[in-house]
Amino acid sequence: MATRKTASRTTKAAAKRAASSGRRSKAAARRSAAPKARSKAAKRPHRQRFVASHLKDSVFDRGLRSYAEYRDLGVAPATQGMVQAHVIRMIPPCDPAVVSKEHYHDVEFQLIYVLKGWMKGEYEGAGVVTMEQGSCWIQPPRIRHTVLDYSDDCELLEIIMPAEFETVET
Repeated sequence: MATRKTASRTTKAAAKRAASSGRRSKAAARRSAAPKARSKAAKRPHRQRFVASHLKDSVFDRGLRSYAEYRDLGVAPATQGMVQAHVIRMIPPCDPAVVSKEHYHDVEFQLIYVLKGWMKGEYEGAGVVTMEQGSCWIQPPRIRHTVLDYSDDCELLEIIMPAEFETVET
């Protein structure tokens, strides 16, 4: 019993000394750091909500391009317009006269991942690049690019910030 009281007194005494000298114990530092991390997350300007999109429930609609169909993944409303995510299914066969128009997207961020097939494009500063199933690339804001060709089974996942943006043909 005396040993427990001594250990307890020693711990309390060390805590008092640390408090009086302006130092905090590691545990106290961890406790005070955790609320700060949570408060930063609470200050984010966009609240997000959970959303799930299932292939079996999906609908592909014509959209931005006449040679592609888009499956909206529901991310834009869930992020209050901060992010757009969709699956793009290219419509075969590729007609270079229709698809090969240089353009750029006025976005802050754009990531594309090839789910199926392949796509060939020309990108400002990078030249002609062929992306195939499993390839991923980032298109910097306003990079000029041209779709040159794609396979009949080409499907892409595209993630863009912000959800609403302009596409400008050059």
